[in-house]
Amino acid sequence: ERDFLKNHLGPVLEREGLGDKKIVVWDHNRDLITRRANVIFEDPEAAKYAWGIGFHWYETWAGGETMHDNLALVHESYPTKNLLFTEGTNENFREDRYQHWPNAERYGHSMINDFNRGTVGWTDWNILLDHTGGPNHVENFCFAPIHGDTRTGELIYTPTYYYIGHFSKFVRPEAQRVSTSSSRSFLLATSFVNTDNQMATIVMNHTDKPVNYNFFVGEGQTKLTIPPRAMQTLVY
Repeated sequence: ERDFLKNHLGPVLEREGLGDKKIVVWDHNRDLITRRANVIFEDPEAAKYAWGIGFHWYETWAGGETMHDNLALVHESYPTKNLLFTEGTNENFREDRYQHWPNAERYGHSMINDFNRGTVGWTDWNILLDHTGGPNHVENFCFAPIHGDTRTGELIYTPTYYYIGHFSKFVRPEAQRVSTSSSRSFLLATSFVNTDNQMATIVMNHTDKPVNYNFFVGEGQTKLTIPPRAMQTLVY
């Protein structure tokens, strides 16, 4: 990939007047992203053509946990290169599990942790699929935020749709992430400031109990409660 980028793709795009196009390398899982980043970004003749590096969330196929810290390592080593989440989906579609809550929580967990490690954008694999989890030419039927039942014309909005909305409705293009920390491991949080200086903090509770917490911004403080298994967006 490094050699193709520096010897072929990059020079051809430059020659054809397309050098402003953003090239994203890797486009696979978080597990080996540091190795690929080192190979490409340590070569200045390849790195100059790469806008950033893309990644997916399927490293858990091996039985382990999601590996967000690898993103932080790439961000620390190559701060001028952009991290972009390019694909994620919940597989093994079943029509009776449209409202399966852990599907949405997987999105919330990944989005918060990815953004907190320096990711600049996050793209779902499918925003809309039909009532079979397709169409799909290899029969890899999946869940989506919205499903369209082509038999009835009904649109089914899944919990994932609303979890994603906690970001897409309140974190606007060109927003900047603001450092945020949680003193409880069962509360995940990330914050952004939009171009109009409006702040948005997204909080996720992945426990089965409501959680009371203190929310601090600078010298200000307020007491809040987040319901069990919930996402919550604070705008201020």
